[in-house]
Order: sequence, then C-alpha cells, then structure tokens
Amino acid sequence: MQIKIATKDDIETIRHIAHQTWPVTYGQLLSHQQLSYMLEMIYSPEALANQFDEGHVFFLAVDENDEAIGFAGCSAYTPGVSWKLHKLYVLPTIQRSGAGKALMQTVINTAKQHQATALILNVNRNNPAYNYYVKNGFAIIDTVDIPIGSGFFMNDYVMSKDI
Repeated sequence: MQIKIATKDDIETIRHIAHQTWPVTYGQLLSHQQLSYMLEMIYSPEALANQFDEGHVFFLAVDENDEAIGFAGCSAYTPGVSWKLHKLYVLPTIQRSGAGKALMQTVINTAKQHQATALILNVNRNNPAYNYYVKNGFAIIDTVDIPIGSGFFMNDYVMSKDI
C-alpha cells in the first residue's frame, strides 16, 4: 500500500469511497435522509471541487494494484498552530489493514511540515471511530451540535492531538 496526494481528477474516486463507507459508518447513527443529505452536501463533485479550491489537501491510500482503498482530507485550521482532519475513510472490506493509520500519519506529517503543533478533528459522538482517535492520542476539547441545514445537525466531539 502507498499514500499519494489526490487531485481534482480523483474526485470520482473520493466520491466512490465515501458512498461505500458512509452507509456502513453512519447507517445506524443517522437517518437515511440525513445520510443522503450529507453525502450530497459534502461529496458532490461541486462540493469536493470547492474543497480543493479552498486549500483542502486530499490523500489516497492505494493497494498494490493501484486501486484506491481509502482517503483523508485535511487543511490548515489555525495557520502555524493547527491543522484539521476533515475526512478519514477506508473501504469497509479493507479496514484494520493499516490504511487508516498510514493516512493519519501522512496528515500529521503534512501538518508538521506547515509548522502546526496540533491536529483537530470532529467525530460523531456515537461513532465507534471515537475510540480509534482516543487510542491514537486525541482528546475531547469540545462538544458541539452544528446545524447543517434541512433541520439536520452534526452532533460531534471536537478532538485535538499535539503533534
């Protein structure tokens, strides 16, 4: 497996992975309506293109056949202080293969290269990934309910890790 930087040419690949992982990750946590709404809001081709334009950096984990198996997205949060991990998803059939850990390390290394001393992320309060983040040194710094439109909210923990 290797990690490569993604470009706008990889938007459909990112979308494919998101549409494979979100129902498994959030199917028991969110209504079908909210899941569909958020996938469109965050992962439409236009939304992803805008994220690239806004300075988000995306990485793809690819297997030995050069098939994408996961992705991460991050950006500067407080320049010179912190970066934010916006997305980290690995195909359900490949989870626990080390792809998530490799993507996370790539994000940390990128943040460090930009003089960040902390990595911030949001995680749904009921997402089992919360335990993964705690195990990897993240701590809760806030609890938030973020309105995202159409009467939906993201009920998250904000977590941080010194890097």
